Amino acid sequence: MYTGVTGQLVRRVWQHKQKRFPGFTSRYNLTRLVYYERFCYPDAAIAREKEIKSWRRSKKIQLIETMNPRWKDLAADWQSQFQPQMRVD
Repeated sequence: MYTGVTGQLVRRVWQHKQKRFPGFTSRYNLTRLVYYERFCYPDAAIAREKEIKSWRRSKKIQLIETMNPRWKDLAADWQSQFQPQMRVD
């Protein structure tokens, strides 16, 4: 499981699905969004991320299943929502 913070969820999900950056998510082929929370303030989001990261796996599973009991990809239909701009130099 991967826990992270972003200000642009649609873009970040696209990046993970496309394996744009080497790291944990691309190494373990983590491409499904199964849970998310929204925050108004970045410091609150970071605090929540740290809290969730400190939990045991079983508690994280319980949290996910409160929102998504079947673990379906909540971003399955988002592919067309983020189209990166091609840079022309």
